Amino acid sequence: MNSLSSNTNNKKKIFNDPVYGFISIPDEFIFDLIEHPYFQRLRRICQLGLTHLVYPGALHTRFHHVLGAMHLMTLAISVIRRKGHEITKEEEQAVLLAILLHDIGHGPFSHALEYDIVNKVSHEDISSFFIQRLSREFDGKLDLCLLIFENKYSKKPFLYQLVSSQLDMDRMDYLNRDSFFTGVTEGQIGSDRIIEMLNVHNGNLVLEEKAIYSVEKFLVARRFMYWQVYLHKTVSSAEFMLIHILRRAKKLVQEGTEIFASPALKYFLKEDIRLEDFKNNPLVLETFAKLDDFDITSAIKVWQESDDKVLSILSTKLINRELFKIQISKTEFSQERIQMEKELIREKYALIDEEVDYFVYSETLTNNAYNQNKQNINLLMKSGEIIDVSKASDNLNISALATPVEKYCLCYPV
Repeated sequence: MNSLSSNTNNKKKIFNDPVYGFISIPDEFIFDLIEHPYFQRLRRICQLGLTHLVYPGALHTRFHHVLGAMHLMTLAISVIRRKGHEITKEEEQAVLLAILLHDIGHGPFSHALEYDIVNKVSHEDISSFFIQRLSREFDGKLDLCLLIFENKYSKKPFLYQLVSSQLDMDRMDYLNRDSFFTGVTEGQIGSDRIIEMLNVHNGNLVLEEKAIYSVEKFLVARRFMYWQVYLHKTVSSAEFMLIHILRRAKKLVQEGTEIFASPALKYFLKEDIRLEDFKNNPLVLETFAKLDDFDITSAIKVWQESDDKVLSILSTKLINRELFKIQISKTEFSQERIQMEKELIREKYALIDEEVDYFVYSETLTNNAYNQNKQNINLLMKSGEIIDVSKASDNLNISALATPVEKYCLCYPV
């Protein structure tokens, strides 16, 4: 972070971002928030989990991403104001805070462990709890931010849509950023042009008709990035291994076995934390705020020497990148095929029935580039008519992208 002046108290800092160049911090309160330990924790959570095992450059963090999304939000606000739509200073700060904090509830390795660290509590819910806690700490300064983040600010719904929709600043940033750090150039999108074409109609976010080809490229790039990066079969194999390592560790701890873990990780291994626990026990959020990728990685390194055979084998293989073989199919794998792999693994490692499930996984991978059931991307035509992008496009691919694609995978050691 660089200062714009020599004044040590100056909070108008700039970041030198590899994707956009210089990013400035819009106001002093946002600087104070970035300095908060809850926010600094995002430096210790990789944006793409274990993707670096396939694309070695993919070591950028959630901290990088949210700053980039904030930068794009400043551009979007400027465009919307220029087109005659009012956004007050308070609303501007609130929506910038909302995009800055939209990922603050992510746990270690982002999506991979989202439902294993805690029991069915999404990172969006945890982000809401963090924003509530920060608003109390900063005397209510994040109350409007929370309303926007939770889609409860009915006065101007487009502000929420800039934070969370199918064409939000989150997606705009992560596609370009993940493409940059993985080197997968097909994921690059024309975010500047799309943002320049943003508009508001009846309080909702729309794109002007001439943006249609940029949106087509955006949706195609997103579909491509899912198969090539986010759902890459080797990345998926590594993430399934990580999930089962944590599940095995949790089972051992809850059965009374003592294993190495940081205090924060041990808390979540021992306790079955649900949504109500975050609401009723302040200690839960405070402990979650101490958890990051380093807790998991350091534990797995030590678990290689565990007395538990399953935990030891899985941990050793992941640390040494001896990843399980993964096969992808358009049809489900038969129970006979799955059982055959289980029998081979049972014999190879001398496992009992319950242990085999930690080594053989049959899962579904779903790629949904454009979900017509969730806040459509609407085009404002020159006639004033509003049309869904999939119906306005002359590109048959866009209609196809609205249909989810499912593939089946079978994962096992070789």
